[in-house]
Amino acid sequence: MCVAIPGRIVELNGTKATVDFSGNTVEAEAGLVKVKIGDRVLVHAGCIIQTMSDDEADEMEELFREIEDIQI
Repeated sequence: MCVAIPGRIVELNGTKATVDFSGNTVEAEAGLVKVKIGDRVLVHAGCIIQTMSDDEADEMEELFREIEDIQI
């Protein structure tokens, strides 16, 4: 299963964006969606696939934190 992760764009260089995921930065392809620095985005397989509101991104990040806390 593949999961798309929310992050925030901190730098743009052509069609490449540096995206911050809670302190970890990764370069992602930004040519599929119109984006700007500061946008919250959803990244899948190294590509930005959509922009999202702060509320949507915060909710997804909270869900991921809850999943990480589950102990089997």
